[in-house]
Amino acid sequence: MKFERSAGILLHPTSVPGKYGMGDLGPEMYKFIDFLKDAGQSLWQVFPLGPTGYGDSPYQCFSAFAGNPLLISPDLLIKDGYLTEDDVADIPPHNPVSIDFGQIIGLKTKWLFTAYKRFSENPDPHDLAELKKFEKKHKEWLDDFALFMACKEHHGGALWTSWDKDIALRKPAALTAWRKKLSDRIRYQVFVQYIFFKQWLNLKKYVHSQGIKIIGDLPIFIAYDSADLWANKELFSVDEQGKLLTVAGVPPDYFSPTGQLWGNPLYKWKAMEKDGFKWWKDRIRSLLEIVDILRIDHFRGFDAYWEIPGDAPTAETGKWVKAPGKKFFASVIKELGDVPIMAEDLGVITPTVEELRDMFGFPGMKILQFAFGTGMEAKFLPHNFIKNCVVYTGSHDNETTRGYFEAAKHQQNENDIYKSVQNYLDYYGDEICVKLIRQAYSSVADTVVIPLQDILNLGAGARMNFPGKPAGNWGWRFQWEQIDHRLADYYRYLSHLYERVPDQKQSK
Repeated sequence: MKFERSAGILLHPTSVPGKYGMGDLGPEMYKFIDFLKDAGQSLWQVFPLGPTGYGDSPYQCFSAFAGNPLLISPDLLIKDGYLTEDDVADIPPHNPVSIDFGQIIGLKTKWLFTAYKRFSENPDPHDLAELKKFEKKHKEWLDDFALFMACKEHHGGALWTSWDKDIALRKPAALTAWRKKLSDRIRYQVFVQYIFFKQWLNLKKYVHSQGIKIIGDLPIFIAYDSADLWANKELFSVDEQGKLLTVAGVPPDYFSPTGQLWGNPLYKWKAMEKDGFKWWKDRIRSLLEIVDILRIDHFRGFDAYWEIPGDAPTAETGKWVKAPGKKFFASVIKELGDVPIMAEDLGVITPTVEELRDMFGFPGMKILQFAFGTGMEAKFLPHNFIKNCVVYTGSHDNETTRGYFEAAKHQQNENDIYKSVQNYLDYYGDEICVKLIRQAYSSVADTVVIPLQDILNLGAGARMNFPGKPAGNWGWRFQWEQIDHRLADYYRYLSHLYERVPDQKQSK
């Protein structure tokens, strides 16, 4: 698919300000969309929107199809009559720029169950009818997900392999018995998903009304502790008992002598091919209901993936295994049409990965932080860009751009990163991040997406994620005091100057 020349901002809804301890889909989110519009932006990128599990990471979700209950707005539930101001009056003091997920999960769960009880006792006829439509439309994943979450709650949040054996292994009689036993908690899970999709789709409609498209994230792998694996063991690299046979990761390299052991189950691609990759197509359809463009994380795994024995202590004993990427994407496009896909093609990329990406015209990613200094990657220098790419200053796994170059300035290591970026930009002041963003806007790249932390020129304290750090990630939030009309004016100016406003060329 051809992408028009455009600019956007990366910000997950959790990072929006608000009085409930974390960002949600309520009024503050709509206010941020207004800022995007004022700033001449036509793209908004988010992380995966599923229910978060281990480490509160949006890349480790209990489902590849469901929505995250923590993103549901209490304000919108109050507006719909399912909560009152008194119901949410017990908000404890919290850090306005950092999320305490442990505190928030308990509060939100309590509020959502209160809303569910009120809905159950006196449902709005329209909502009740819409809920039934929602159930019917999403039945294929929703039934299993709701039962999975109800069973997980019943077992104290434990990993599904430690549940009562019959339900862990999905014995037919056990499925019937547990659906009956946990019927109310299952209904609660269905209600929560209905509310999430209702609030998100209303937001999406508003986003579109402002001339903005949403870039959503599609992680290639699923979590082991997920309804996806529990309900579809035959499609993943586990045995009938759920024991991992092989897992995902990446091989040893300069930065990690033992490689990275991610632990995600791999796909049984031959089993998936038998029904024309149905599970994957259902997943893509589902995601395209809530976003407009897909960014596929770890795209190279569709060409070949690093397969590690399930009981291996490190990633060193893995091997490369070919994946049916060409056959897969051809089948997807044949059935679903010209799906708008961006490819996260970072890391060690082989010619066959590039061939797969280019065969289908998927734009790859360019990260400016990776471009400067001895031994860095020249393909990320703007003068080497092609039009069909997406340029970022940095990603959620990197330091903020200001933090990165400030650290490089003080280190003055053999890579000479700071001197390299100064010479490239012909700029010797302290606003390296601001200058790099302008460089991105002026480049030939069709698409520019900048993390809000870099738009705000924030330092190391605003970093979103430290790969390999098990806790304390994903919690950053901005405050409205950091944004004023001058910021919107400046980025609207850049968007017009470098022809990144939708239909700008046609209007000339």
